[in-house]
Amino acid sequence: MPWESIFGWTNSWAMLGWVILAFAPQRDKVLPYVFYMGCGLLALTYASLILPLMAGWIDDGGTASGPQPSLTTLAGVMALFSSPGGTTIGWIHYLAFDLFVGLWVARNADRHGYSRLVQIPILFFVLMAGPFGLLLYLILRATHKGRPENSTVPS
Repeated sequence: MPWESIFGWTNSWAMLGWVILAFAPQRDKVLPYVFYMGCGLLALTYASLILPLMAGWIDDGGTASGPQPSLTTLAGVMALFSSPGGTTIGWIHYLAFDLFVGLWVARNADRHGYSRLVQIPILFFVLMAGPFGLLLYLILRATHKGRPENSTVPS
């Protein structure tokens, strides 16, 4: 498999989604496209790679030595990420879910009247450190605009 090419393509595709998310002038009209063409295409790419890889139909590009890949131990998770295929697929997982969370933050922030100047730094942290960016947004929602009662409800 051309893991380096897949890695580069998915990175570029996700970044295009993030740029549109942050700077689109009429966000409500483009968010469905970012959702389906961004998150959806990344999820499709992930699924089309993870299933054949787990079934042994495609090569992960790594070596056969070392601990067995597993989700139940630290060594096993490290083994999952020790090959080009495992790392690429894991990265696509992050890209898809971080973009999904970014979409939720942007839609929710728009709905509650937060300006783009407030949103862009939070979206940056969602992109760079997923859960930390989400936490920043939840704190913002809990402490501003008089909406603490539903600050963590994904509306």
